[in-house]
Amino acid sequence: MLLQFQTSKKAPATAQSIICTQHLNHYFGDRSLRKQVLFDINLSIAAGEIVIMTGPSGSGKTTLLTLLGGLRSAQEGSLTILGQEMKGANQRQLTKLRKNIGYIFQAHNLMSFLTVRQNVRMSLELHDRLQEKDLDRAVVAILEKVGLSHRIDYYIDALSGGQKQRVAIARALVSRPKIVLADEPTAALDKKSGRDVVEMMQKLAKEQGCTILLVTHDNRILDIADRIIYMEDGCLKATTQ
Repeated sequence: MLLQFQTSKKAPATAQSIICTQHLNHYFGDRSLRKQVLFDINLSIAAGEIVIMTGPSGSGKTTLLTLLGGLRSAQEGSLTILGQEMKGANQRQLTKLRKNIGYIFQAHNLMSFLTVRQNVRMSLELHDRLQEKDLDRAVVAILEKVGLSHRIDYYIDALSGGQKQRVAIARALVSRPKIVLADEPTAALDKKSGRDVVEMMQKLAKEQGCTILLVTHDNRILDIADRIIYMEDGCLKATTQ
């Protein structure tokens, strides 16, 4: 698919924005070793939107994703997630935010010594609002949706790469998060498995009304996005719909 990018200097914040950054900068290191890695990022993502972020390796995509996911605190500029300003957020605020976010990583990050059921259930055990009896019901329901009900008591090492990524999706979505962040979720998968995985993410997210931000180099899946944003050298260069 050929993309015609148009430069977007700033995405205005709206009342519907679930993620909003304004003049966001980020640095690594201290003093003489301090290096700026994100430059004046202005981005607004609406509730229920599926956004793909692409660009060369080293362009700052993963760094931005970790900021949006509450995995580190914003340093400079404004970062508002779910109505909460996250610049200078403390550990308690970051932990509270992360309970509203589902994460999907390239390496799965599943526990090999646990079964499929146990891996997915771990995500639910972080939420005090859920009763014990609700946990297994929710786990079974999400694994049925991702086509793994017949593997529910298998250990992770007994699964294929595509099945492992389905478990990761189930784990990310089982608590019905408001935001799902995915970093190269198809990188280790073949064409069919990769397509199946992102279509499953798209379907489940639309059913649950959550927002997806997906970092990828995989041109085969760009068509699932409502919008594509392009990063280069730590800058948000362009956007297309």
